[in-house]
Amino acid sequence: MEEKRILGVLITDRQKEAGNVQKVLTRFGSSIKTRLGLHEVGDEDLGREGLILLELTGDQKNMDQLQRELEKIEGTQTKNMVFTL
Repeated sequence: MEEKRILGVLITDRQKEAGNVQKVLTRFGSSIKTRLGLHEVGDEDLGREGLILLELTGDQKNMDQLQRELEKIEGTQTKNMVFTL
């Protein structure tokens, strides 16, 4: 059975945590098929939070490890969706 897995990552303070998140995403780049980043722009208070949506691919163990590594980063929340085909 094939699955499509989407991982959402909410970063509550982009200035503080974006670098740590990027390091993890780079390390697991082969598990990321599509990446979409969303954030507010404009005011100085807007844009502190960011949301990244990842379409994952490949080995299930690597996908699970990517999620665990992101969950270790303070100031982030992760959620996933799995679609069975």
